[in-house]
Amino acid sequence: MTVGTMARDPNFVLGYLTQVEEIAEEILTDKRQIVDLDKKRNAAREALRCLKKEEQAVTKGGKAWVCFGDMFVKIPKETATNMLETDQKQLDSEIDRLRDGLQPKVSKLRDMESKPELKGFGLQPLSKEEANIFKP
Repeated sequence: MTVGTMARDPNFVLGYLTQVEEIAEEILTDKRQIVDLDKKRNAAREALRCLKKEEQAVTKGGKAWVCFGDMFVKIPKETATNMLETDQKQLDSEIDRLRDGLQPKVSKLRDMESKPELKGFGLQPLSKEEANIFKP
């Protein structure tokens, strides 16, 4: 089957467009997840900051109200702080995982749409050791 014949075959065109739409939908879903996880991360950061600020003003060993789903529970502040820090780490790793997976999907979509590769899209930041080389 030649390229011209494939382009005229409705099943081929429908399959191709379905693949493009699926990849585009995955990209949009990942971006939306990143935004939602970032909102959760910011809320956890705010709560953690509030607990630490409150802890400095009052003596240690108090308790804090924490929301679990649809109920509030009073737990020691140290436990709440540890839980929030753990959540922060998990959210950071999940956001990083989604961002790392986004790049190949965007590249694949651009290839399928016959668009040129994005310049600078695959750049990685310098590590601390590499950045220290440039310091005087």
